Order: sequence, then structure tokens, then C-alpha cells
Amino acid sequence: MTDSNHYTPTTKYVVSAKFEVQGVVEKPDVIGAIFGQTEGLFGQELDLRELQKSGRIGRIEITLDSKQDKTTGTITVPSSLDKVSTALIAAAIGSVDRIGPCDAKVVLDAVQDQRDEKRKVIMEKAKDILRKWVVEDQPSTDEILKEVHGAIKIVDVVSYGPERLPAGPGLSTSGSIIIVEGRADVINLLKIGIKNTIAIEGTKIPESVIQLCKSREVTAFLDGDHAGDLILQELKQVGELDYVTRAPPGKEVEDLTPKEIMKALRERLPADKARVDIGARAFEKPPTDAGAQVLEKPELPEMVLESAKLIRGTLEALLLDEAGKEQARMPVSELSEKLPQFDNVHTLVFDGVITQRTLDVAESKKVKYVIGDRLSEASKKPPNMKVMTMAAVFGQQ
Repeated sequence: MTDSNHYTPTTKYVVSAKFEVQGVVEKPDVIGAIFGQTEGLFGQELDLRELQKSGRIGRIEITLDSKQDKTTGTITVPSSLDKVSTALIAAAIGSVDRIGPCDAKVVLDAVQDQRDEKRKVIMEKAKDILRKWVVEDQPSTDEILKEVHGAIKIVDVVSYGPERLPAGPGLSTSGSIIIVEGRADVINLLKIGIKNTIAIEGTKIPESVIQLCKSREVTAFLDGDHAGDLILQELKQVGELDYVTRAPPGKEVEDLTPKEIMKALRERLPADKARVDIGARAFEKPPTDAGAQVLEKPELPEMVLESAKLIRGTLEALLLDEAGKEQARMPVSELSEKLPQFDNVHTLVFDGVITQRTLDVAESKKVKYVIGDRLSEASKKPPNMKVMTMAAVFGQQ
């Protein structure tokens, strides 16, 4: 490796070579051999002494070590010349076959482009600037926000522990961690450079998460709904939490903007002061948005009513056909991803918040009934779909 601090700002390339001498020599012998045996090879324009005088070749650095009548070492030559001229200088140095009175062998090791390192430093600084813009600046339009997001390379999600839980790449090395509910939450936090996350992927807290809670500072960052309440209750029972924060009522962490994420993390509470029913309290009042009103109670098959009872409190989803027969069952966190894979779904029953995203996916599959635990205030009901809460379903009986 070379130390770029020894080079001038105009240095473009660094020629590195290794040498071996059958005898004992010193640094002046190596320098003298390089200058002497390359002199006049390519005319005055590429003479090393003249190039050093003009500053186009920097100081030649030599390291050496002599043992048992043999000397080995390295030669480092900084160059401000173009690629062709630098390549000729490198080849000329490689042609040296005697150093002092001894036979020598010089082998070219590498020609490094110093500008590559400079470009890497500039790119890292640019990423930091973009992240600050995303987190701290208030975008004027959604298009601007998407453009900035697209400029940031999102680090890949990794797997952690025997359960292969989705996690940020900084989880293993960070002294503090953020526990979220699902893979999409991990990805959303990665977009703004938060890499010390891990997802529990369900209501049962994995053993890997329990063990992490024993040795790290832990912040639970959960959705602002009933499912988040249940997960927080279990985390408090089996893990050692330090802080708790929640998405705004009716929202999920995966859908939060960078500004909302940072606000939630800044306003986190000590775990012993955090209430485990934040989501439930937030939904005591019925939604006021006219587009999100639940329709009058429709007549539902008995099997659908029984399914609603069965699914409540499980954080799972059931897909039913027109007769009320079960087509599939899955965690709520996988619903948006897996629902498009099924046909002939007549009724969707799930223990989660009915968001606009859920309604859009259900509409694309021509689902007639959507039954969830609560209805997000921002949701706009499709015209050919009946939307109900669990409370409305149970109110029929």
C-alpha cells in the first residue's frame, strides 16, 4: 500500500515495484541504478532527472531490508505524466538489472490511479450530503423526494441468526439496535442510512432478538396500530428494552417519510414510560375522512364471521373464496406481496390496519370484501368493494 500523503495534489499515478539484489546495497545505490540505467532510453523529455526538476515525477521512495547477503525492497514513483508516459517510466524501472556492484531483479508490482481514491472520497462525501438533504430538508414535492431517494444506493438487507431475520448490515457491529416489525421497515430505514436494524417478522419474538436485547441498547420502533401494541407487550415481557417509539397512529414504519422516521426516533421514550396501547388509544375515535367510512353492515356467510373471530389477535391474514372457503393463510406482513399471486379471492380477512396500499392491491385482484382490525383515516374505499372493521363484523352477532 502507498501513502497518498507523500504525493502532491497533481499526482495522477503511483508506480510500485519490488526488487531483489544478490548482495548488500543501500538506498542511494538503488536510486543511482534507477537514474543511471534509465538515462537516455527515451530522450530528454522522459529523462527521470529532468522530470523530477519539472515536478512531473515526484520523490522516489525506497524501502529495503538486508538479510543473509541478500537485499529486498520496494520502489515507489509518483507520476503526473499521462498514462503512456507513466507506462514507459514503469517499464524502464523494471529493466534495471544491476544495483551497485550486484545483480538485481526488479518486478513491476502495480500502477495505481490516485484519482480513483480521490473519486471514492468524493463519492462518499456526496452520499453524506444527499443523506443530510433527505433527512433534514423539507421536500416541496413527492417527485423531488423520489429523485433524491433514487440517488442514494440502498445497502442490501442481510440475514441474522438461525432464524435468518432481515437486518441492516451494521447490526453486528453497532452498540445500539433498532427493532422493527418487518423486512420493509428495515429497507425504509436503510434508505436514510440507518443500518443497525433487525425485524422480528411476526408476533413471537425470535430468540436471536432476545439475546441481542441483553447486550445492546435497544429501541423498539413499531407500527402505530393494534399489531404494534401486541408486539410491544411481548417485547417488554421477553426482552430488555431501553427505548420505545411508534409510527403515527394508523401508519406503518415502512410507509414513513425520512422526516417522520427521524422525528419518531428523536421523540423515543424510555421503555418504562412507554404505554403499550398507543395504537389502540389512537383509534378510539372513528375516522372522519368521508372517503374512508365503513359501509353499512353487509350480510356475510357464517364461515366469514367465524374466520374473523379466528384471525383476530394473530397478526395473520385469511384469503377466502366466494363460499367462504379458506384459500390461503399468511402473516399480515406478507399480505401485500403475496395477495397478487392468488385468483378467485372474494373476501380478505386480516388482523391489521386497512391502509390504502392494502385496498389498492385488493382492488387489483377484484376482492369484494375487506375486513380488518381498523381503517386508516387516509384510505379511500374503491367503489366496487365493501370495507368493514372487525368491530362491525362482530356487531352483527
